Amino acid sequence: MLNKLPVLYIPHGGGPLPLLGDRGHQKMVDFLKKITPDLGAPSAIVVISAHWEENKPTITSGKSPPLVYDYYGFPDEAYQIEYPAPGNPVLAKRLFDLLQDSGIEAQLNDQRGFDHGVFVPLKIMYPDASIPCVQLSLIKSLDPEAHIKLGQALSDLRKDNVLIIGSGLSFHNMGAFMSHSNLDSNHGNEEFAQWLIDTCTNESISQQDREKRLIEWEKAPYARYCHPREEHLLPLHVCYGASNSAAKLLFDGTILGIKTCALLW
Repeated sequence: MLNKLPVLYIPHGGGPLPLLGDRGHQKMVDFLKKITPDLGAPSAIVVISAHWEENKPTITSGKSPPLVYDYYGFPDEAYQIEYPAPGNPVLAKRLFDLLQDSGIEAQLNDQRGFDHGVFVPLKIMYPDASIPCVQLSLIKSLDPEAHIKLGQALSDLRKDNVLIIGSGLSFHNMGAFMSHSNLDSNHGNEEFAQWLIDTCTNESISQQDREKRLIEWEKAPYARYCHPREEHLLPLHVCYGASNSAAKLLFDGTILGIKTCALLW
């Protein structure tokens, strides 16, 4: 067992497509299948998904959370996916206490289930669904500094053999996904991706400057083109806050022809 489990920011792809055999997601699926042996043997998993926002951080605290099929227009099989991972009310309460102790007002929700930002990647990574999971929401303000502080508050979970996963996409312009043959679009995608990878992985950048760059991410090249709305980027900020160090680039590939990445701290 590792003394401290890593923190992982991953792409979860487009809705249920990674679980439906979509060829544009194959590189991502292959990556998620291969990475789990390097993550230790977590006793529980906390996932921060791009698909849940609340006015204050909210934590799933039910014993058997249902699945939230928060997508539409897919074949019937997309609404029959199962991932019966147990919840962990004790861990949820510990997470709640850690946030409160850090001055972050939080709340528990014993009715809320796991959205596709949780069950899609976890079904690929841990298909037996035996590891208890807790989901933590984003904050509706979408304040990047607040999400870094959120991560800092839960960093002690790593010493409790808890795996922290930020589930989003390093590029999330839905219009561009539909027309990624445009050369200007590809250029913007590449420029922002390189900035993000350098910001997170370059060990010559001080932690103070790294945090400043992430807080001021809108100043990055093509930032608002790649993220018209930043909910798919902010799980990365939580991951950074939980680690406060340079990351390692694990995945630098494409989803539906768009350059995306995954990072490990």
